[in-house]
Formats: sequence, structure tokens, C-alpha cells
Amino acid sequence: MEMFGHKDKAEYYHRCYKAADGLWFVKTEERYDFDTALEIDLEVWKVMPKIQARFIKEKLETGEGLEALALCFSQKLELDGFVFQTERHLKDGRLTVLQFHISTCPWHDILIRSGREHLSHKIGGVICSIEYGVWASEFGKDIDFSFGDNRICGGDVSCVLNFSPRQDKK
Repeated sequence: MEMFGHKDKAEYYHRCYKAADGLWFVKTEERYDFDTALEIDLEVWKVMPKIQARFIKEKLETGEGLEALALCFSQKLELDGFVFQTERHLKDGRLTVLQFHISTCPWHDILIRSGREHLSHKIGGVICSIEYGVWASEFGKDIDFSFGDNRICGGDVSCVLNFSPRQDKK
């Protein structure tokens, strides 16, 4: 007799994933220090987005480009428990900027619940920059990532993430 359905199993693994990420960070910080834990976490988040992006690309059978990134990254944010909206900026019928407006960040919320909100800006500034930049590169070497002016971990009500084709610097 199966006691847990697919939704229960997904929730279980999701909670374990978040808990393992936080626990190893805290234990590494206890053994060494905060900066060392963040440095090691950065190395993990140089690889994790590749795994995520490739898995989702395969499941959704997408290719390269901003439209594929829009579809796959939206799915990633949804799976991770973010609340967000997507905005597309077009020029001559072509997608020139893909923006994600995040109003709820589960990672920031975890730091608040654990009494470590004061570290959110430092962690988010390092990890999110790398993570989202790696996501962009998985959909084309010519896609850039940048933050907008707003960041939840910086005290704003939302984060703005920008993905756009690389502009040739002449």
C-alpha cells in the first residue's frame, strides 16, 4: 500500500533539499567561518544551475535562446516556490529583454525564519548572481544576466532579474 502520493513525495524531497542546503552551510560555517562557507556554497551554485537547467530543458524539450530560457526558468522558479511575474520587452518583434519580477523568495524567507535575515543580502548578492548567470549561459553563450534595481534581500519588496542578448561592445 502506497502511503504517499506523487505530491507528498515531491514536497518531501523539496523540504529535504532546502534543509540540506541550509544545514551544510551552517555546519561548514561552524567548523570554519561564514566567508569560507559562502565560498564553498558559491562553488556548489556554479554547478547546481547546470543540473537544473539541463534537466528542465530535457523534460520540456526546449533548445537555446531567450524564449526557451523563459519557459525553463519560469518552471524552475515555480518548482522552488518563488512567486513571480514575467515581462517580455520586444523590439521589431524580437525578444530583447526578459524580466522576472520576484515578489516572494523562499531562500530569503528561510533566512528570516532562522533569524539570519542580516546575512541575506550578502548571500543573495553572491549566490544569485552566479546561479542566474549560469542559467543564462545554459541557453546560449550570448545571453547576459543582470539584476534590476530591486532586490528582496536588500530590503525591497521584489527582485528584478534581467536576461538579454549580449550587446557587442565596439
